[in-house]
Amino acid sequence: MFESLLKQQANITLAGVPDGAEAFAISKILAEAPPAGLALVFVARDATRMQMITDALPLFDFDVEVIQLPAWDCLPYDRVSPNAAISARRLLTLGALARGIESKKRTVLITTVNAAVQRVPDREWIKAQAFSMAPGNRIDMARIADWLEMNGFSRTPTVRETGEYAVRGGIVDLFTPGWEEPVRLDFFGDTLESIRSFDPETQRTSKQLKRLDLVPMSEIALSDEAISRFRRNYLASFGAAGRDDVLYQSISEGRRYPGMEHWLPLFHEHLESLFDYVPDAPVVLDANAGDVVRERLSQVREHYTAREEARENGQASGTVPYMPVEPVALYLAETEWTEALADRASALLDPFTPPPGSGKTIVELGGKQGRSFAAERAAGDINIFDVLTSHIRTLQDAGKKAVIACWTAGSRERLGQILQDHGLQSPVLLDHFASVAELPTGGAGLCILGIEQGFELPHLAVIGEQDILGDRLVRKSRRKAKGANVITEATGLSEGDLVVHVDHGIGRFIGLKTIEAVGAPHDCLELQYSGGDKLYLPVENIELLSRYGAEDAEAQLDRLGGGAWQARKAKLKKRILEIADGLIKTAAARALRSAPVVETPEGIYDEFATRFPYEETEDQLTAIDAVFDDLSSGRPMDRLVCGDVGFGKTEVALRAAFIAAMSGRQVALVVPTTLLSRQHYRTFSDRFSGLPINVAQASRLVPARELTKTKKGVSDGSVDIVIGTHALLGKGITFRDLGLLIIDEEQHFGVKHKERLKELKSDVHVLTLSATPIPRTLQLALTGVRELSLIATPPVDRLAVRTFVSPFDPLVVREALLREHYRGGQSFYVCPRLSDIADIKVFLEESVPELKVAIAHGQMPPGELEDVMNAFYEGKYNVLLSTTIVESGLDIPTANTLIVHRSDMF
Repeated sequence: MFESLLKQQANITLAGVPDGAEAFAISKILAEAPPAGLALVFVARDATRMQMITDALPLFDFDVEVIQLPAWDCLPYDRVSPNAAISARRLLTLGALARGIESKKRTVLITTVNAAVQRVPDREWIKAQAFSMAPGNRIDMARIADWLEMNGFSRTPTVRETGEYAVRGGIVDLFTPGWEEPVRLDFFGDTLESIRSFDPETQRTSKQLKRLDLVPMSEIALSDEAISRFRRNYLASFGAAGRDDVLYQSISEGRRYPGMEHWLPLFHEHLESLFDYVPDAPVVLDANAGDVVRERLSQVREHYTAREEARENGQASGTVPYMPVEPVALYLAETEWTEALADRASALLDPFTPPPGSGKTIVELGGKQGRSFAAERAAGDINIFDVLTSHIRTLQDAGKKAVIACWTAGSRERLGQILQDHGLQSPVLLDHFASVAELPTGGAGLCILGIEQGFELPHLAVIGEQDILGDRLVRKSRRKAKGANVITEATGLSEGDLVVHVDHGIGRFIGLKTIEAVGAPHDCLELQYSGGDKLYLPVENIELLSRYGAEDAEAQLDRLGGGAWQARKAKLKKRILEIADGLIKTAAARALRSAPVVETPEGIYDEFATRFPYEETEDQLTAIDAVFDDLSSGRPMDRLVCGDVGFGKTEVALRAAFIAAMSGRQVALVVPTTLLSRQHYRTFSDRFSGLPINVAQASRLVPARELTKTKKGVSDGSVDIVIGTHALLGKGITFRDLGLLIIDEEQHFGVKHKERLKELKSDVHVLTLSATPIPRTLQLALTGVRELSLIATPPVDRLAVRTFVSPFDPLVVREALLREHYRGGQSFYVCPRLSDIADIKVFLEESVPELKVAIAHGQMPPGELEDVMNAFYEGKYNVLLSTTIVESGLDIPTANTLIVHRSDMF
């Protein structure tokens, strides 16, 4: 049915392809493609769709290789450069396309509209930038360093990130794009002796390499020819450069300048389009791609016009001049886009069927949007899994195969068990989507398939995990670094730092050095001791080192072979024995106390856990298991869960509160601020909705009548979980049967409050959550008086923070705030001085009149400040203009943009 797409000059509409079914449709098209080489190009609407289809396509078709061409992650005519990793990925893909795809598998290029409408360097330039080497080659190290500098690599003391390189003696370390690990080039004179990949955290060699092919980190190489061409084109386009034109001065001096990629046409003889790189490949367009193209080109023209108006009207005081190139020089015109598609085979995906007489050649997939259970989730009093089971039976009665697409193996196992508990007969756990063909007609299965939404076809219904449970924020987890226990020490060491060797004491880290050992080169850490003595420690023994606890560079170094270090160790061991004696007595007294045994309820706990919209990290699961063991031990739990903000401590508390409340015990969650109390109340209320558990709140924000009702409910036992500030610690509140006390951010409570907490927790289970525990709490945990759980790994969906330092630019500020606003988010605008607030408020009102701005600073009355923070938390304001008193520890997921005014004054 799809063979017409692959015929030359065929332009069709592939109808009946609902959201979620795109990868399935592409796999059907690929079935008609040749078995090797570039089969087709898919143009997604945006980067999110590109990644989703990249992840899903191999699950539908094993025999396919996917390559990506992402767009720059900055605005048109911006003052910042695209992310180095994104530029590297673009150049890897362009290089592969320029040389020709040599894969023995069918290859699909997936890109976005923004990337496809942007011009790129020509194919000959891309091929000429390659730099290849192999052991035994004679290469001047200076030539490699010059090539790396010219092509966008950054020189650093230690290589950790993509695009960095370091030179030490006869060694060049570099992290080249497309590799999971950096590589180490070992020279003897001008001869390259070996190429080895190594772990950037432990510095240990992973494997020997036979060849290394380098690609640039940027689409601009600052060669003499490119600099000369830029100067000539810049002067021809904009006239003589002024003294304040930093871009022109930097490039003229051979220095890279932030954002110079937005003048790409001035550096190259000519540019090409993506379609020039893939002259014969069919193109499949995402639904509504044409509208997105027009919107993108309109956005480009708007940004260009804004830059031109600012240039003609005179730059604002204190800003750096900006001379934008013509849009047509950097982006395709709409007519060029239309002509490029008209000259090749193409297909436009459409979730609907165009009406008769539309003049389009239509191929029908016959799909429709799958069933969503959002209404049942919102109802609260309906068991979602009963409804799901009923829907699957309806599909089975209609002769359709039903497949539930789960994000992870863990969620597949959990959903399979829950469905069996709700009466579905033995759903099959499928290893791959191709296994669906083995299901009998009317069968049901669960498959690992990361799709946003489910879909239905004539003989098949795919139900997405998000359709059932709401948004699932899951990404592929990253490889855990080897030597995790010494990562901090290895990456945190700089030349000259003081370190402590377990056997030799305090020394100074000089650097990494390769020495001959048993006739072979060996990587070692060079350490200097008193008297000039040196110790070479192999990198595989780095666990013997730790950072010296103080920043005092004048600390006394120990002497190799001396007795001072051993004497200090012996004295400390004696002191430790004395401390241990006291700890044993404390632990023995604690072991004699008893507390209610709280068991995890079967079945319903799995349903509660599925409401967590993330994939648990290993540390989270470990902490949850430890808490459950404590609750079922019969002894009072006293556990500290320590982890950074956003690492998942609240979920540990939710799971503990669930099993305590379901066993008939009351739960109290004590927090330091009313805002945090309201946040936790909303979180707990959402997670416990539809369950026979009553959640209440006690704080200054609660009306007096409701607070009285809450106090009564706590006393008579009708309130199962109560969340509040120190109001919970007042004498007027008595608990009927308190089983679990959760303390969030204990360090914010005063002495009186802590004395009251001691009274409350004599025989109840206690769980303390903190990102920054007070020294005494942390010491008790580290010495074993209190149990400790660390959540040290971030969630797998956590993205790296992008930070830009740039000259003050009203257009950049406006675009950053509006971009966050139009994606439904909020922003912080932080000033260094209170005196700046009024002027910035006027500036924001003039520059972004579309947004509502709130002000917060330390001289406001506490009540007013808290009201402002509450209003911002509730989304009543778009921007919070504040000093550095911005509250930390709050979960405001919509606030993802932070603008720091005059960052040089912090």
